[in-house]
Amino acid sequence: MPKLLLHICCGPCATTVIERLIDGYDITGYFYNPNIQPGEEYERRLYAARAAADRFGVRFVDGIYDPEAFFSAVKGLENEPENGLRCAVCYRLRLTATAEYAAQHSFEFIASTLTVGPQKKAAVINPIGSEAAEAAGVTFIDGDWKKKDGFRRSVELSREMSIYRQHYCGCIFSIRND
Repeated sequence: MPKLLLHICCGPCATTVIERLIDGYDITGYFYNPNIQPGEEYERRLYAARAAADRFGVRFVDGIYDPEAFFSAVKGLENEPENGLRCAVCYRLRLTATAEYAAQHSFEFIASTLTVGPQKKAAVINPIGSEAAEAAGVTFIDGDWKKKDGFRRSVELSREMSIYRQHYCGCIFSIRND
């Protein structure tokens, strides 16, 4: 089976994407999310992502947690709205790191769970993933994983597995003041 490195943004989103791709690929989950703040939130999401990978029997790699890489990348974009320019820069940071890791470790394909979320735009994320993959010499499998009840399925699976479901995208700028 072809080797796929799956960028995992969180456990719930990983469930439905792994479920859809596992029959066609030898999947390794890759948790690279320097945007997640605070550190305790990062740890909760990391634990949930590992739990999702374990549930499906896929290997798991924990990328380096370097919030300064995120803050450096989005410097000057702190006041951008959710789904604005800052988010595209964040996607590029994470998908470029995924593609580079894939190339260095002999993966043929990459994909990302980012498009499971209802607020995440596949029309923005997929071209970034394709560009990052092409630059690294791997192939990006695009998808709008929320479609065909993907988001609903992720909610269902995360409840079944009792894994943590976050309430904001991840960066300090996206935390809701409820």
